[in-house]
Amino acid sequence: MLQFTLAAAKANFFDRRAVKDAIDRETRAALSRFGAYVRTRARTSIRKRKGTSLPGQPPFSHVGTLRNGILFAFDRERASVVIGPFPFRPGSPGPRLLEYGGFGVVVERGGVRRRAYWRPRPYMRPAFQAELARLPDHWKARLGARV
Repeated sequence: MLQFTLAAAKANFFDRRAVKDAIDRETRAALSRFGAYVRTRARTSIRKRKGTSLPGQPPFSHVGTLRNGILFAFDRERASVVIGPFPFRPGSPGPRLLEYGGFGVVVERGGVRRRAYWRPRPYMRPAFQAELARLPDHWKARLGARV
């Protein structure tokens, strides 16, 4: 028959600080790894090419601003990871228009502004969906489970 002291039994509860800290550390590590993989997949989907990509395909990179501007960060308050492009300028609709499509303003030569429509060229959502299927593997790797 197993005998536990009260102190030994209390040490195994999940509300203990050491257990919470270990889970938080592993959560942060697994989500950070997930964010890095999504960022890498999104960056590699944006290839350097001349011209314009077909609608529904990831955009082409001409200068590298969009590719290099995809970042990720762990949000401690919500215990989640935020992944996406850093805006070119504050309030810039460029990354949003590429991902989802829609109307925006084009400034042509001579400063003439006109309204234009962008067809979506998603790059973040496909990367996220592809890596989402691998998220349980990231957790297993962090927890040391071998399956």
